[in-house]
Amino acid sequence: MVRKIIRIDEEKCTGCGLCAGACHEGAIDIVDGKAKLVRENFCDGFGDCLPACPTGAISFEEREAPAYDEAAVKASQVKKTEPRRAGGCPGSRMMDLNRDDKNTAAQGSFGPVSRLNQWPCQIKLLPTQAPFFHGARLLIAADCTAYAYANMHEAFMKGKITLIGCPKLDAVDYSQKLTEIIRDNDVKSVTVVRMEVPCCGGLQRAAETALRNSGKFIPWQVVTISRDGRILD
Repeated sequence: MVRKIIRIDEEKCTGCGLCAGACHEGAIDIVDGKAKLVRENFCDGFGDCLPACPTGAISFEEREAPAYDEAAVKASQVKKTEPRRAGGCPGSRMMDLNRDDKNTAAQGSFGPVSRLNQWPCQIKLLPTQAPFFHGARLLIAADCTAYAYANMHEAFMKGKITLIGCPKLDAVDYSQKLTEIIRDNDVKSVTVVRMEVPCCGGLQRAAETALRNSGKFIPWQVVTISRDGRILD
């Protein structure tokens, strides 16, 4: 059938991956350093990827292409949210660490206690739906905050589900994934902890966009840490 579908200009494409992150259906992959429309039947023709491209490499065209397969897209999205099981990467296998009072007291006898309540904690590795998100208070923290602020575990991580990332190093927009996490789970509150440096503004903006796009009204706050380890606000 002839229909509207995206076209990617490889000469303009820098392989940044922002379009792949913006494509909710998963039609785009980065192959050999370039964005490719690898699943034509996953492209709905709405073009959410267009504004994400910083070089204008993506446009619309009308041509012969397979019909949009909504059922296949939904099946793929469900599969991506399933916990990794044996045979997957051990480093990203989902775990609820169950930091109950008894275990915490036992750990405390050997020194400072970890308050990380789940694994993984990197935003890029976390599923969008998981049991530990039910009734969760989310902490969205920049990577560097745990190193700059000495009391990070007790002051911010305790009792929360921790999501960490660096928009500068990851070079992605977290807003879509955070939107899905907040929208599709029973999240009770959101705390953003960022550094005072400008690049951390990307993390704050992603969280604010996610809260707005989720359609939910839940308590949230932003805390800024200075480079010498002080809370600024």
